[in-house]
Amino acid sequence: MKKKIPEIMDTTLRDGEQTSNVAFSPSEKMQIARILLEKVNVDRIEIASALVSEGEKESTRDILAWAAQNNYINQIEILGFVDHKRSLDWIDGVGGKVMNMLTKGSFKHLTYQLKKTPEEHFDDISKTIQYAAKKKIAVNVYLEDWSNGFIDSPDYVYRLIDHLGKSAVDRILLPDTLGILYPQQVFTFIGDLTSKYPDLHFDFHAHNDYGLGTINTLEAVRAGASGVHCTVNCLGERTGNASLAEVLASLHDHLNMKTNVSEKHLYLVSRVVETFSGKRLADNAPIVGEDVFTQTAGIHADGDKKAGLYESRLMPGRFGRKRSYALGKMSGKASLDQNLQELGIELSPENHKMVLDRIKALGDRKKKVTIEDLPFLISDILRIPGHDIIRFTNVVITSGMDIMPICSLKIWYKNEEYKITGSGDGGYDAFMNAIRSWAKENSIELPTLRDYEVRIPPGGQTSALVECKITWIEENNRTLATRGVDSDQTMAAVQATEKMLNLVLV
Repeated sequence: MKKKIPEIMDTTLRDGEQTSNVAFSPSEKMQIARILLEKVNVDRIEIASALVSEGEKESTRDILAWAAQNNYINQIEILGFVDHKRSLDWIDGVGGKVMNMLTKGSFKHLTYQLKKTPEEHFDDISKTIQYAAKKKIAVNVYLEDWSNGFIDSPDYVYRLIDHLGKSAVDRILLPDTLGILYPQQVFTFIGDLTSKYPDLHFDFHAHNDYGLGTINTLEAVRAGASGVHCTVNCLGERTGNASLAEVLASLHDHLNMKTNVSEKHLYLVSRVVETFSGKRLADNAPIVGEDVFTQTAGIHADGDKKAGLYESRLMPGRFGRKRSYALGKMSGKASLDQNLQELGIELSPENHKMVLDRIKALGDRKKKVTIEDLPFLISDILRIPGHDIIRFTNVVITSGMDIMPICSLKIWYKNEEYKITGSGDGGYDAFMNAIRSWAKENSIELPTLRDYEVRIPPGGQTSALVECKITWIEENNRTLATRGVDSDQTMAAVQATEKMLNLVLV
């Protein structure tokens, strides 16, 4: 029987927003909060720090109003301080019901930052907790710099926890604030506390400075921690916090523990946070990276085709994803077969070899061939008509400062020429508005644009070729990714869109 880890707390909207150059808008914070609670189903979320700004105050009030209407109010937490009434009045004013109070978890921080004695600090903590009780606000307590405190001044930490144990505190939160701990230290330190204080609820809050955030979190759970803190995409100050996706998959698979979290929605929240934060996720990021379910070597594709030999418990279907097989210089017959099967295309042995040889040649030139590129590649090699169903010609886009961008172009479709125009907020938007009006007249359903990425070679000049990759989502939730290459960024996007339309029409 699987044991249940009681609580997963996500702090993307509070600690994660300490990532350099990340600031979520109020509407973005609302959307992330809803996805985390309604779809990902984490147990709690920490959404803000008290007293930060008026903008933070308004966004916090909006989230809490929504939470109160939807029975999530006790799962929303706000960071507050040992300042008697000030933080609590702020939290009460926005409708909050839970404060995570930041206390000093190391004697060094207490001495040099607060310049107070333990007795003075404990007295301030008690006054704040007593005021929280009057406000009917629950209190959890962070022991800031607990990891250094337990190494340098364990007696002080014990005294602080002894004091908190006699107070009306729901949870004691143990942050490895600077990410200094080694897994064995985490297991030993938290094991000591859970043995000494079996009736107290301890959460562990990892940082990832040595890349040990996930394993340290697992060791905390093994040692008896009742809850753990994570962020989406490892967001957080410096190198970030423990990754929500990594921690959840590891808890389920390596510790054989059950949580309330929906694995199928981890990829969704990762993409949303990536977009809103502006922080690109590495393609090889575990669980949620674009490439993590992609097999590159031909021998791996062959083994999967014959007996699933290169599969593990990390099956893509768990996370609402699919396995793919890269096409490049290391591709073999099985790699191409897997992609052809996905597209429903059959080739004769002779044509199969011609296509595979071209893919390998492109791979030698560091060109990437995607499954979306494959029909065009086959058409080019075999001169098969039909995949060039639609063509754009005479594309002219006019834009400038204080001028509404306008696009005019010709579309060749079913041996007919259409002349269309459109306007928009930018050059590509004007182009897409023209395409949308034409598609509507011809009863063609266009997919939704999900991501738009532009790249030039490292060190490239202003005259360098631009690669534009656009990701689209169709009504059946199928994802398409098409690319265009041109010295003009907008024309590269036009090429990518032309490929998308041909795929949709095929």
